[in-house]
Amino acid sequence: MEQSTQNPESAQQNQDIGQGRGVYISTYGCQMNVNDTERMYSLLEMQNFTPVDKPEDASLIIINSCSVREKPVHKVYSEVGTFRKMKEKNPGLKIGVGGCVGQQEKENLIKNQPMIDFVFGTDQIDSLPNLVAETFTGPKERRVNAKFEHRAPYHIETMVRNPGVATFVNITKGCDNFCTFCVVPYTRGREKSRPLQHILTDIQHLVKRGVKEVTLLGQNVNSYKAEEGLDFADLLAKVARETDIERIRYTTSHPKDFNQKLADTMAAHQDKIMEYIHLPFQSGNSRILDRMNRNYTREHYLEKIEMLKKTIPNLVLSTDIIVGFPGETEEEFMDTVTMVEQVGFETIFAFKYSPRPFTKAAKFEDQVQEEVKTERLNRLFDAHDKMAFELVKRYEGQTMKVLVEQADREVGKVQGRSTGNKLVHFLGSQDLIGKTVDVKITKAFPAVFRGELIQ
Repeated sequence: MEQSTQNPESAQQNQDIGQGRGVYISTYGCQMNVNDTERMYSLLEMQNFTPVDKPEDASLIIINSCSVREKPVHKVYSEVGTFRKMKEKNPGLKIGVGGCVGQQEKENLIKNQPMIDFVFGTDQIDSLPNLVAETFTGPKERRVNAKFEHRAPYHIETMVRNPGVATFVNITKGCDNFCTFCVVPYTRGREKSRPLQHILTDIQHLVKRGVKEVTLLGQNVNSYKAEEGLDFADLLAKVARETDIERIRYTTSHPKDFNQKLADTMAAHQDKIMEYIHLPFQSGNSRILDRMNRNYTREHYLEKIEMLKKTIPNLVLSTDIIVGFPGETEEEFMDTVTMVEQVGFETIFAFKYSPRPFTKAAKFEDQVQEEVKTERLNRLFDAHDKMAFELVKRYEGQTMKVLVEQADREVGKVQGRSTGNKLVHFLGSQDLIGKTVDVKITKAFPAVFRGELIQ
């Protein structure tokens, strides 16, 4: 974080700017955005802002946005329209837009949305206190637009207000892959890795605050490179050996960077590193994968899956899929369906392709018609649903180690996750939160399990 150059009087004014004011942050998108929101809240609490649960109670509203798909961009404009009525009743209300839409649409937002007071990108979160102070104290006619520069190196400390039992720890930011469908390199910049020791220190601090599980987070988490020349497998091993964290997960992995060393590291530390891997394949057809610039083929992906299943006992897999990528034929779509069936994914996250600004695929002329994309997506979900219900039956009757994370919505119940990332609901008291307990699975559905606590 850059050292502040403001004078002490100005710093004190900035610190007190939120006194008596509430802040509401609307968040959607990936886990990176969720983690960024925590940092925003932490920084604003240092200015004495109070987080509120409803935008109606706020003096400051921030929309932390996502632009990976088209719908979230529209959501920003829709939310601004909703908040317009609040601002008409309360002229002192300030509205800001951050996240990837803030990074990507900054000029259009400032020009076309007079209700917005300031816009900032994913690299300007640490400047948020100054931006907010300037918004509240500067000339009324002035609109604040942060400078958009991708800074390096990436040394931001994890800032989490209420980490709970399980939380995220950023290890990389940005991406160097330039998949032809993805806007991330243009909104979050080129890939930067945090120093390894900073990550270890963050995790130890979180452990002292009661955290039992961390998920190491990055757009392409397994391409992590430490300054010492160590890679992601080395980082995983160090987190397992040199911290007191009980459970380790990570997301999102790229198939091209997944190797035997990483699989062996997971197997060697299976007492701490969970046997769940989210490994997007995006398309089951090699020609489409080449158009996506994914740098692997269908055959290469299946070879990695075979290697992983041999190395990691009880491996649980999930994936991301794009349906209707430009030029995708019916036969190529069916390659995606057969890939899902062949691998046996228990969970899939599938989406229709939507063109994003600045990306190469947005300029492809052979775009698939919207109704065709919708029909294919529905067929994919139908095929997976039939398979998933059968796959999870194997868990019924098994006893799982479940880390209890929170009370359930049903009175007298709690919920937590198994080592294979299955959400499990069962009867239990709230004093179990933060503990790992044995639960016998009585009913398994693709999304959730129900079980009984073994005393």
